[in-house]
Amino acid sequence: MRTIVFDLDGTLVDTAPDLISTLNFVLADEGSPPVAYDDARRMIGGGARRMIERALIAEGRNVPAAELDRMFGAFIAHYGAHIADRSRPFPYLEAVLERLAAEGRRLAVCTNKLEWLSKLLLDRLKLSARFAAICGADTFGVAKPDPAILHQTIARAGGLSSTSVMVGDSGTDIGAARRAGISVIGVEFGYTDVPIADLKPDRLIGHLRDLPGAVESLLKST
Repeated sequence: MRTIVFDLDGTLVDTAPDLISTLNFVLADEGSPPVAYDDARRMIGGGARRMIERALIAEGRNVPAAELDRMFGAFIAHYGAHIADRSRPFPYLEAVLERLAAEGRRLAVCTNKLEWLSKLLLDRLKLSARFAAICGADTFGVAKPDPAILHQTIARAGGLSSTSVMVGDSGTDIGAARRAGISVIGVEFGYTDVPIADLKPDRLIGHLRDLPGAVESLLKST
């Protein structure tokens, strides 16, 4: 059984509205101006702490670690309470997951979001049961692009890295897959500060409905 490992934010679910709303809530509390939606969208992908850091850097601020920790705590508290206010699965997601499962694929999630937040989001969207494993940046103590999180997610799902495929939207996903020696499919509709095509994934899709065909094509070539 082949394992298909998905990133979460910007790959399975359009989480940008709630993430950006939370970011600007935290910044407002600090007396900082909000980040424009399109700019903030490109800051998603490295986890909440990195998102806050990017916003502060864009403002020209460099804060001590203790202050960043406090802002991160405020972010998590607010986001946890508003995690699925406006976040929604990308179009055709459920049909695609159903088709992949029917084709005998094992499905897993490997994200830089905290594990409990990832599970909470997928629970709220009634998607959790579709995945054999849901792992976050705190699950194993490492985050993408470290390949260890990808290998360990696959193992937790009951799969083998040698027969797995990663699906993601950013450099952290491509980097983790490359370092793990795993084939990777890039999605063009996610969050990245570098065009996903420039990162040269093995396959590139512009819509989730194209994913089963890309998986089949990739597995036939390996």
